[in-house]
Amino acid sequence: MPMIPRFHLAVPVDDLDNARHFYGELIGCAQGRSSDIWIDWNLHGHQFVTHLAPARSERVHNPVDGHDVPVPHFGLILTIPEFQQLADRFRAAGTAFVIEPYLRFEGLPGEQWTMFLLDPAGNALEFKAFADDAQVFAAD
Repeated sequence: MPMIPRFHLAVPVDDLDNARHFYGELIGCAQGRSSDIWIDWNLHGHQFVTHLAPARSERVHNPVDGHDVPVPHFGLILTIPEFQQLADRFRAAGTAFVIEPYLRFEGLPGEQWTMFLLDPAGNALEFKAFADDAQVFAAD
């Protein structure tokens, strides 16, 4: 498989200590450079940055597969074992899910495990795992 270009994403957070716990300890991202107002994280090889910004904007939801999916959101596509392990860590930590882990589009193109949750600052995250990785961009 060819090397996938890394992305850079910066999101607002209202508490950097909460971000350190959530992204560093719970999700397991290695911390990079930081200051009093931002932290760089290694999110599976991608540069993810949490910036201190206490003001929040209005959240929007779109219906997908019978659920109200929060927009905007971001996350990772994991293997099924990685997905299940992360879901177990979230459950053990008492994380409140926006959408509990479940199998979406079962038996259809793009079948995937998915879960949605909010970080401590209210940023929506989706983690997913495809039954067949070749279906990530399937149209039908």
